[in-house]
Amino acid sequence: MDIGIPRETTEGERRVALLPDGAARLIGAGHRVLVERGAGAEAHVPDQAYETVGAVMAYDAGALFAQSDLVLKVRAPSAAEVALLRPGTALVGLLQPLVSPDLVRSLAAAQITSFSLDTLPRISRAQSMDVLTSMSTVAGYRAVLTGANLLGKFFPLLMTAAGTITPAKLLVLGAGVAGLQAIATARRLGAVVQAFDTRPAVKEQVESLGASFLTLPPLAQAEATGGYARQLAEEEIERERELLRAPVQEADVVITTALIPGTRAPVLLTRAMVEAMRPGSVIVDLAAEGGGNCELAVPGQRVQVGDVVIDASLNVPSQMPQHASQLFSRNLTAYTTHLLSVGLRRDADGREELDRSDEIVVGTCITHRGAVVHEATRARMERST
Repeated sequence: MDIGIPRETTEGERRVALLPDGAARLIGAGHRVLVERGAGAEAHVPDQAYETVGAVMAYDAGALFAQSDLVLKVRAPSAAEVALLRPGTALVGLLQPLVSPDLVRSLAAAQITSFSLDTLPRISRAQSMDVLTSMSTVAGYRAVLTGANLLGKFFPLLMTAAGTITPAKLLVLGAGVAGLQAIATARRLGAVVQAFDTRPAVKEQVESLGASFLTLPPLAQAEATGGYARQLAEEEIERERELLRAPVQEADVVITTALIPGTRAPVLLTRAMVEAMRPGSVIVDLAAEGGGNCELAVPGQRVQVGDVVIDASLNVPSQMPQHASQLFSRNLTAYTTHLLSVGLRRDADGREELDRSDEIVVGTCITHRGAVVHEATRARMERST
């Protein structure tokens, strides 16, 4: 199969979907890999590195898409890119189908067989393909560095001839992958860390990293299927805010990570809570892609409210393009190898055949032969019409 790696066109995106070592694996499996010139430039991967492993370089996206049977991307394609895809082409990337109905409709209309990595089922044999976990690891690490850079204090305890400097206090809201990585990174930098999550099951993980765990009176089944936190009712969120009011006021840095797939992120930090924070405090809102956990966050911007800085950067993993691309490429190589060996083949007429007996293939396939075949996406689109 001819596999294309285009240069990402989303503004600010610096990652590349596949690195040369991943391309080498696919070439070794008998596939032809085409790479658009400059695709890896923002991640500091030169074209020559792809050529060395046997990839074919394409001069522009049009030439690449015209020759590709399967296109591998980081972000969802633009409307211009969808128009360049040949009918029957397969596409893999982070498509966010639950919040991108227009994209899904356009892919179906263009007869594209699309697969979204953010709908990958959370099962043990899919762990090596789990892009969301990898990118959350990058985001959690980067969030702490951002907080440390914006805070006018040291993170660690320092004992100097001029006296003792007390350690910074950091509060992490949400102890998923990003939150746990933030805790671990902040502890390595010497901060005193507290963490909060609606799922009591993560308490042991938080404490194993050296942070203290804030607890609420038990919530009825706070964990949804797949290990994610479920969407809480408004009265439950208000109970959270009451619990968090004092810890937020005492914190030097607050990192928020609470996201619910396919819906608006819960607002955990209100204007009143922000205004009560210490002068010079910092909020890093990693839920900005879902609207933000802070009421005053402006997705994509860094703002100052009184004496508090609120960073709500989008696409945080792209701030570390080299290692983010490395992790993404490894996940994508594992997924693509599985997809081409188990789920996606071509029949005698050159049309794609999709094997729907595999849980990973079914869980990630969004559109096929002009139809929306992903059940959750189809249901969401039907409710919105």
